[in-house]
Amino acid sequence: MTHDTTAPGQRIAVYPGTFDPVTNGHLDIIQRALRLFDQVIVALAINPGKTPLFSLAERREMLQASVAAYAPHVLVEDTEGLLVNFAARRGAAAIVRGLRALSDFDYEFQLALMNRKLDRHIDTVYLMTGLRWIYISSSIVKDVARHGGDVQDLVPSHVQRALRDKFAQPPLPAVP
Repeated sequence: MTHDTTAPGQRIAVYPGTFDPVTNGHLDIIQRALRLFDQVIVALAINPGKTPLFSLAERREMLQASVAAYAPHVLVEDTEGLLVNFAARRGAAAIVRGLRALSDFDYEFQLALMNRKLDRHIDTVYLMTGLRWIYISSSIVKDVARHGGDVQDLVPSHVQRALRDKFAQPPLPAVP
């Protein structure tokens, strides 16, 4: 497999996900990955096995707005297919994965082993989600927002607005 060498000396990591939507837990992982790597490429995954709430363009826009303060150290790029191949094309040394609970580890460990088999030059780095965000997932955020709950502390403000717009309930009919 050919590895990109366009950034000599730079340590690049890929952080993949569907980010439907991006949460403060995701942003915590990105911030901490930047302490370990010179550049983090947020790989916005196209997963045919999932039906996202937000379109690819909407997710990309929310992600880009969420990481704009970290430019040029954080890039957002779409990807589909084998993640390890995407990482190799970008010259990444590692794939960053966030862990919330021990239950995440079994699946993540299997993925890391397969990625290692496919490309032994790319490591998997696990970062524990900060305690403040350990219970957050995109699915939970969507469920809370869908039922009118407050997600203000769980996602950036522009994502909160997008969720509110997506789940906007029509006004109740006037009572005669």
